[in-house]
Amino acid sequence: MNQAGTPRRLRLGVNIDHVATIRNARGGDHPDPVRAAEIVARVGGDGITAHLREDRRHIRDEDLRRIQDATDLPLNLEMAATDEMLAIALQHRPHAACIVPEKREERTTEGGLDAAGLHNQLQPVVGRLLDAGIRVSLFITPDERQLDAALRLGAPVVEFHTGEYAHATGADVESELKRIANMSALAAKNGIEPHAGHGLTYENVQPIAAIPQLAELNIGHYLIGEAVFTGLEPAVTKMRELMDEAR
Repeated sequence: MNQAGTPRRLRLGVNIDHVATIRNARGGDHPDPVRAAEIVARVGGDGITAHLREDRRHIRDEDLRRIQDATDLPLNLEMAATDEMLAIALQHRPHAACIVPEKREERTTEGGLDAAGLHNQLQPVVGRLLDAGIRVSLFITPDERQLDAALRLGAPVVEFHTGEYAHATGADVESELKRIANMSALAAKNGIEPHAGHGLTYENVQPIAAIPQLAELNIGHYLIGEAVFTGLEPAVTKMRELMDEAR
C-alpha cells in the first residue's frame, strides 16, 4: 500500500533469455534479444532480466551492453556467484544482480539458492556488488531460514522461487501460496523488498500478484512461448493487465 492506502503498482520484469535460445539454435543474429527488450519497453514492461550462464546457452556477453544501450529499462542480471560472473557484473554495472544457483546440466533453474549454506561464499560477492552500486537480489525458496540468511548477508532484495507453487495441485496450491505470502510479509517487515518468479503463467499469476508486499514479478519462458503464437507485445500486455487486475 502507498500512503494514500491504495495498492502500489506491481512491477513486471521480462526475462528475454529464450529469445536468445532460439537465436543460438541456428547461430547468427536472429531473433535478436535486443529487439525483444525494445518491445518490452514499448508496451510498459518495468525491467529486463537476462541470465548469463557459464555455458552461454542463451544470453551472450556482448548482448548485455547492447541491451543496456537499447532501452532505458533497468537490467536485472541473473548470475551465479562465481569470480567470472562477478567480474562481468562489475564491468557492465547492471541496475540489479540476482544471484541464482546454477548447475551445468539443468534445463532451467531448478530451485532456490542455499543462501544459508553458502553464506561464506556469497558474502564477498554480495559485498562487492553492493559497493559497486548494484542492487543485489538473492533467488531463494520462500523459507524463513533462507530469508534470515539474506538478511544477514545484507541483500536488499529477495526473489522467491515460485516453482513449487506453479507445479502444485489440489490443496498444495493454497499451501504454497500461503508460504509465499507469509515470507513476503516477513521480508517486508525486515526491510527486504520481496520479488517473485518462476513458472508463472496467465492462469496462475493473479494469486501471486495479489500478495500486497510483492514489488516485482519476473516472468520469461511463458511469455516467450506465448509470443510464438500471439507476438511478444500482446503477450506482455496481457500479463500486465492480469497483474493490474489482481492489485
